[in-house]
Amino acid sequence: MSAKIVVPELGESVLEATVGHWLKQEGDRVSVGEILVSLETDKVDLEVGAERSGVLAKIERREGEDVKIGDVLGVIDEAAVDSKVPEAKLAAATAAEAPATPSARRLARERGVDLGEVSPSDGGGRVTKEDVESHLGRSASPPEKTAKVEQMMPATSPAVVPVVSLKPAPAPESAPAPAPLAGAAAGEGREERIRMSRRRQTIARRLVEAQHAAAMLTTFNEVDMSAVMELRQRYKQAFQERHGVALGISSFFVKSTVTALRAFPRVNAEIDGDDIILKHYYDIGIAVGASEGLVVPVLRDADLLSFAEIEKGIKDFARKARDHTLALEDLRGGTFTITNGGVFGSLMSTPILNPPQVAILGLHKIQERPVSLGGQIVSRPMMYVALSYDHRIVDGLEAVQFLVRVKQLVEEPASLVLEG
Repeated sequence: MSAKIVVPELGESVLEATVGHWLKQEGDRVSVGEILVSLETDKVDLEVGAERSGVLAKIERREGEDVKIGDVLGVIDEAAVDSKVPEAKLAAATAAEAPATPSARRLARERGVDLGEVSPSDGGGRVTKEDVESHLGRSASPPEKTAKVEQMMPATSPAVVPVVSLKPAPAPESAPAPAPLAGAAAGEGREERIRMSRRRQTIARRLVEAQHAAAMLTTFNEVDMSAVMELRQRYKQAFQERHGVALGISSFFVKSTVTALRAFPRVNAEIDGDDIILKHYYDIGIAVGASEGLVVPVLRDADLLSFAEIEKGIKDFARKARDHTLALEDLRGGTFTITNGGVFGSLMSTPILNPPQVAILGLHKIQERPVSLGGQIVSRPMMYVALSYDHRIVDGLEAVQFLVRVKQLVEEPASLVLEG
């Protein structure tokens, strides 16, 4: 008796996926609930598990192929005799059953690591990519002296230790020029063609659509971060001890943005045909880096969140993005987006709209710069900020005033308490 492995429901508005990585090969033993293959969608990676125990008899759709909901990915033979499966494959199957993120499984497979030997950092959850890297670091730490000796040993005779002569060898009269690499003249190996992931394709398409469909403009300003930096320095230890998370700058900008959105509601809107949809809730998207590009998980009802809840939410999003465990629900919707290129060293940039949203706030690197204050030139930690907006419904004056309001609130963070 055989059981089909099919593409499951992928989530709201997601109809297609790309086969990412098969964690099992034809002939491998599988058990109920064991992860068999990962699927890449334009938003997140999904894992497909076995609904029956048996042997993976056939893989129908290979890595890189596009699939739709209901497509058959492979076939499990429930009647296959376990004794036909080699012991090595049985051991590999057992190891793969260890709970782990897709990125951890991928790295373990590439480096030949048994996931059963890797301990999760949280003491009982899923093994992450960082856990595998730590395991590799502990198992591959030869002394520097040993490493140098191994480099001296000829590859064809690994068991022979070279004899070191105490008499220095005479220098050659003229060192021969190194021979050119074969094929170098023909340009071999100078280019590499790789396939875009589905997520990268979607990012590329949406960015182009945003520029073509919207009348996008950007306004800039700069923020004196002195008050925020002083406040963080004063309360960082107490905040960390009380809430278990560091007090960053993101929560200040989220709070300031929500307040400014209340004052300028069209910045928190979207266009639907000839209608403007004003949103009286504040789901703030936070752009975070992932291996396949930026993703934008959403802080729901950010106006109701405390500073600590905002910081915990952002930290959790960053961890999920790193481990490829973001859920579709994490990415759905959003009324306004904040992106921080400053964490990568960007001093100034023009953020691109995240449709159907009509505005996005870009943060940048905090840098000490001379500014005029009270007739004196002083050094202050300054940050350039940028607001890109859709000029079809957001006027230039409105955009400038919105960004000025954010600037005022961040420069006087105590006012955020009064604003509620």
